[in-house]
Amino acid sequence: MIVIRFKARCRPERATEFAAALEAVIAPSRKVDGVINFDIARDLSDPNTFVAVEVFTDREAVNRQDSLPEAAAVMRFSKAASRTRPNATCSRSKARRPWSKRPQLS
Repeated sequence: MIVIRFKARCRPERATEFAAALEAVIAPSRKVDGVINFDIARDLSDPNTFVAVEVFTDREAVNRQDSLPEAAAVMRFSKAASRTRPNATCSRSKARRPWSKRPQLS
């Protein structure tokens, strides 16, 4: 699995527009083959900051999601509306599927 966390802080006057662009990408992204989870939230301490957590089966699924016109629109908008450069982290997991039962952590 591939997990991507994307965080963007936009200018206050663009937050409503940015939220709408992000909302438009959620449903199509969740329908893409290989997308396990696709969630976007607003930072509770800063309403101008948005965080996306995306979980994919493999790199091909990431590419399919990235090719959506809605995803391209979000990327264009984030460059124009961001107060700071968006931050993204990507990690790989050897897990083949999400947890079905929470493991015991020591």
